[in-house]
Amino acid sequence: MTKALTRLCIYPKDVQRITGKSEKSSRRILHNIKEALGKKEHQFITSEEFAIYTGIDANLVREYLVD
Repeated sequence: MTKALTRLCIYPKDVQRITGKSEKSSRRILHNIKEALGKKEHQFITSEEFAIYTGIDANLVREYLVD
């Protein structure tokens, strides 16, 4: 049996779903994570990086990632 692939990247809509914040606040959160991790503007934030930064369990974060 094969394991279903889940999305790796976090987008503002995902942050909205997880935190209940507005789109603008969600974009700001992702921007702050990129700055903290030293990532460039074109680089993505993974679900694991988001979980570590916010302190939310990675499994819970993955549950909110819907395609």
